[in-house]
Amino acid sequence: MSIEVRIRRGEPVERALRRLKKKLDREGVIRDVRAKRYFEKPCEIRRRKKKMAKFNNYLRLKRENR
Repeated sequence: MSIEVRIRRGEPVERALRRLKKKLDREGVIRDVRAKRYFEKPCEIRRRKKKMAKFNNYLRLKRENR
């Protein structure tokens, strides 16, 4: 996977870096790198996903009751 950002004529490098960071964020590259920084046991993965699903369900129910 390669992400490419071309610098336009007369464009500051800072703006091109900002566009690159936005692309990386949209693709989820940084999130994946941080998640794979350390090994996570399969049971920990299941536990984390179950906890996230429980929290999201709580938020959904909270929004419906308004």
